[in-house]
Amino acid sequence: MPKSKEIMTAKEVGEYLNIHPLTVQRHARAGKIPAFKIGTDWRFHRKHIQRWIREKISSSHTNRSDFLA
Repeated sequence: MPKSKEIMTAKEVGEYLNIHPLTVQRHARAGKIPAFKIGTDWRFHRKHIQRWIREKISSSHTNRSDFLA
């Protein structure tokens, strides 16, 4: 993504996360990823996606350290 956009499409989020856009949409519908709809199209706020990633990484590390303790 050459230009940093504040609001991203499912395709752009898919490229950012290296997953298929339909997977992004499925996660959005299920409430697993922060998103909002404009008409029938899902949109994603970059800072919310970045925060969501940080939270996932954090919880992943917490779960691993609990497992190792």
